[in-house]
Amino acid sequence: MKNYRDISAENRIAKPMTSLLEKGVPFIWTKERQAAFHELKKRLTTAPVLTLLDLTKSFTVYCDASKEGLGCVLMQEGKVIAYASCQLRKHEVNYPTHDLDGCACSENRKALFIGNRCEIYTDHKSLKYIFTQNELNMRQRRWLELIKDYDLEIHYHPGKANVVADALSRKSYVNMAVAFQMPLELCAEFESLNLGFVHYTTVATFEAEPTLEQEIRKPQKTDEKIQEIRELIKVGKAPHFCEDEQDVDSIKKLILSEAHDTAYSIHPGSTKMYHDLKERFWWYGMKRAVAEYVAVCDTCQRVKAEHQRPAGLLQPLKISEWKWEEISMDFIVGLPRTQKGYNSIWVVVDRLTKVAHFIS
Repeated sequence: MKNYRDISAENRIAKPMTSLLEKGVPFIWTKERQAAFHELKKRLTTAPVLTLLDLTKSFTVYCDASKEGLGCVLMQEGKVIAYASCQLRKHEVNYPTHDLDGCACSENRKALFIGNRCEIYTDHKSLKYIFTQNELNMRQRRWLELIKDYDLEIHYHPGKANVVADALSRKSYVNMAVAFQMPLELCAEFESLNLGFVHYTTVATFEAEPTLEQEIRKPQKTDEKIQEIRELIKVGKAPHFCEDEQDVDSIKKLILSEAHDTAYSIHPGSTKMYHDLKERFWWYGMKRAVAEYVAVCDTCQRVKAEHQRPAGLLQPLKISEWKWEEISMDFIVGLPRTQKGYNSIWVVVDRLTKVAHFIS
């Protein structure tokens, strides 16, 4: 059984036999266990033949977990190198779903990943944020200690996603690729691990649109005024760098549009938009310009309209019939600290007689 890692779904096939290893289980060799034994021998001596690994190339790992066990496939360039599967231990059966998938990611053949890039794909989306999460339980912290020294990146793909094409489309260095038809044996192996597969697809290339910063930098290289200011800065003779408002009016409109109308900004309110902009930009009257831009935004006026019923008119408070029947109170804080350590006063006032008590 030294080559058991070359067998797909080994833990599921061997489960009738491995159940005999549990404590208190009598050793009874049944027909089901004999059939499992013959199936393992058959899998060890027949195709499919796995591809030899190349330590100069990156790895791709597809992980999956269920209440029955953990499984993953190690691949390079769309070809299977090794399988890994194991049954859950008794305490692991009680793990929540995200911890089961995390366990599958951490149980990979990590010795192969030293010095090599590895892309891990899982169907649990929260695992892709495990390196940036602020709060982790002790189990997740232990897994993070195991994998943080490797060049790993965890990606999310849904259960029915295109495995090979999805992996290629996430690589920034891919310019053009056409996925090929995979053997039926490999498709069946992916299905046993609950990994969907589409036979044909094309990976297209996209060119990103220039950002606002790039649009500003490009004309600055040919702007005579900017070049003159740069030369003055080099010799220390440019104390003022402000441009006339008429010259930058179009840039201000573009900045306001980028900070409010794009898919990344999602139409924030005037306060949030101003606080975001003031970290990178400034011009005279910027806060007023932001408020005016948000106030006339058609999308905000239609989507963020007030749908609650208007509040009623203010009503006077009822006059008390007896003293101390109704009171009002407030706190005076921020006072110099006394010798007893007090720095606040609790003020209680009778609404009828206006008698006040001050409690420190």
